[in-house]
Amino acid sequence: MQRGRILPWVAALLLGLMGPLVCGSDFQHHRYEDMVRALFAVQSECPYVTRIYSIGRSVEGRHLYVLEFSDSPGIHEALEPEFKYVGNMHGNEVLGRELLIKLCQFMCEEYRAGNQRITRLIQDTRIHILPSMNPDGYEVAAKQGPEFNGYLVGRGNAKDIDLNRNFPDLNALMYYYEKTNGRNHHLPLPDNWEQQVEPETLAVIRWMQNYNFVLSANLHGGAVVANYPFDKSRDSRIRGRNTHAATADDKIFRKLARTYSYAHSWMHKGWNCGDFFDEGITNGASWYSLSKGMQDFNYLYTNCFEITLELSCDKFPSASALPREWLGNREALVSYLEQVHHGIKGMVYDENNNPIGKADVSVAGVNHDVTTGVDGDYFRLLLPGTYAVTASAPGYVASTSTVTVGPAEAIQLHFYLKKAPKQNLKVKPHNSKKNLSSPKSPFKLGPR
Repeated sequence: MQRGRILPWVAALLLGLMGPLVCGSDFQHHRYEDMVRALFAVQSECPYVTRIYSIGRSVEGRHLYVLEFSDSPGIHEALEPEFKYVGNMHGNEVLGRELLIKLCQFMCEEYRAGNQRITRLIQDTRIHILPSMNPDGYEVAAKQGPEFNGYLVGRGNAKDIDLNRNFPDLNALMYYYEKTNGRNHHLPLPDNWEQQVEPETLAVIRWMQNYNFVLSANLHGGAVVANYPFDKSRDSRIRGRNTHAATADDKIFRKLARTYSYAHSWMHKGWNCGDFFDEGITNGASWYSLSKGMQDFNYLYTNCFEITLELSCDKFPSASALPREWLGNREALVSYLEQVHHGIKGMVYDENNNPIGKADVSVAGVNHDVTTGVDGDYFRLLLPGTYAVTASAPGYVASTSTVTVGPAEAIQLHFYLKKAPKQNLKVKPHNSKKNLSSPKSPFKLGPR
């Protein structure tokens, strides 16, 4: 058996699902009103561990509803990581939307049934599920239906804007900073960026600003592969071939992608939709270069690591195909969610045990830092190994500790920073260059 692969019957056993399988009649496509009713039905069934909130509205005024699972809904608990799933960014790529609705129903049902694995996830994680980022585009695609939907009909929002080409382009700035020893995280946004993005994109960026997400996945369709950053290439094509654009956390992203691929019933086999991806994973830029995507934006603007999951050859599969797709993705959706609990986490305090927000936490040899949230807690995904970790904040003396990370739960590592002498309070300014033009590259419109 290949490493990390989980056979379907093993997955069923782990999830406590060896009883009657869900019948096909439980699956259907959900128009906007149907989706809203389904989410509120889950909230009604599990009122003490769920919350529904809207992060904004679409161009046509539809709410972008999120269903949250937590043992303390609406509250961030220190040292409890925040996770998100986003579906239906492209309106005509509908499987992710249906899978996330089903995941919400499944988690509620299993929690009520006493499933220990699901119960522990809800108790130890704050989970946010946005089934549809593009409800307007979905309605356009749904009018044609599964049999007649075109490859691009409903892809964009109501103004026909591709939301996965609509985020501020921070890659060009990052690639410049790599050469000039500039910032390696939380890059500044361009001037007037709010006027340059669509309402749906603006809502998601505000969402990211309000929640300290640690891990995320963005569900798409049109291929079957787990795609990881960077999506945008550093260089132009070399001899007609696309080049791999690695992040500082390339090994972690590969592991995250493999986690989903091998827990999926067939993604890891590689041959899908007429394409071959070794182990069912790919670096975005090595597939094709994409600018202004949400995946790269997460990594460069926030603490969040996000991958893009291409889940079906057919962008709008028939309702009869949904039960098979759910069974193929169920274990993968849960296994990927569990990855948020690996690496290290901890608090950064001052000498009086007051939490320090926006402190930097860096790992020696990894050119990508994370920051503490408003409660002073941080989360850093890492592979097993021994690391030198440093916490620093303006006005304080930096502190470094060595920690050994195992393959199980995240290791807790706390820091207590002393006030720096007044003469050492100067902070080296970062290059604040915001708008960096990048050379134009050939535009390619693929599944992402």
